[in-house]
Amino acid sequence: MKSINPAVVSLAISGFTAAALPVAAANNAAAIPDFGGTWARQAFDFEQPASGPGPIGNIVHRPTGIGTSLNMLVGDYTNPILKPEAAERVWRKGEIARTGANYPDPSNQCQIHQVPYVMAGQRHVRLLQQKDEVVILYEQDQQVRHVRLNRQHPARVTPTWWGDSVGHYEGDTLVVDTVGIKVGPVSMVDIYGTPFSEALHVVERYRLVDYEIAKSATERAIAESGYRAATAINEGVLFDPDYTGKGLQVQFTVEDNGTFTTPWSAAVTYRRSKSEWVEYACAENTREYYANRDTAIPVADKPDF
Repeated sequence: MKSINPAVVSLAISGFTAAALPVAAANNAAAIPDFGGTWARQAFDFEQPASGPGPIGNIVHRPTGIGTSLNMLVGDYTNPILKPEAAERVWRKGEIARTGANYPDPSNQCQIHQVPYVMAGQRHVRLLQQKDEVVILYEQDQQVRHVRLNRQHPARVTPTWWGDSVGHYEGDTLVVDTVGIKVGPVSMVDIYGTPFSEALHVVERYRLVDYEIAKSATERAIAESGYRAATAINEGVLFDPDYTGKGLQVQFTVEDNGTFTTPWSAAVTYRRSKSEWVEYACAENTREYYANRDTAIPVADKPDF
């Protein structure tokens, strides 16, 4: 993955936002919240719900015993939300991780970060609000979602990588309903390789929360599955330390009777970003930019012919 032309992307997106938001505001300025700006996370997993079934977590902890390992993702395949086949898939991925290897996932295979995986895998996001749709931008790999407002799903949905997303505002909350998500070779619900079927149904609820709520939620998430103290871009996106306004929280529910024994819920919480929005292009590349080294690859001792 390589960072290129950050200024071009930042200017282009900023111009779109400035043009798009007034359109939505003019229609219902009192009711529609302003989700504009760049939002950041410093955690790598979903936040557990206050009550009820939640997502699976990492069973490997850091040497300190506080928080889960960032380098070995072994999902809890015993979580009762998993049906037997899904539990086995998670167990197999965990066995690969225990060897120190990475199993194929949407990030390392340059694939679409589908819902809800995208909320765990991406840490920089922007929402562009228009009259008839909301566009959600994710920094890594220039991934884009389109949410059609005040519309219904087609009677027959043809599965696509992003699925069919429709949304509406309920007071201060944007509700996004997604179905028809295509299943591919590396499709997964979370960073632990939990699979899903084409019956997957995800409902997201976006709302602004007070600064102290956002700060508390993000600090808990960082302690459990994120960076301890991100102070440089290679440690993850940075929160704006001078911003004490509202944060953005997404609470979501997942249903899939082909994979899960019950619906479950989780959340992700964002704060204003201090990092520059850059353009990342995912491609085959032996250079590990985050470690400033080349990946070890097999080398033949003698020619094949």
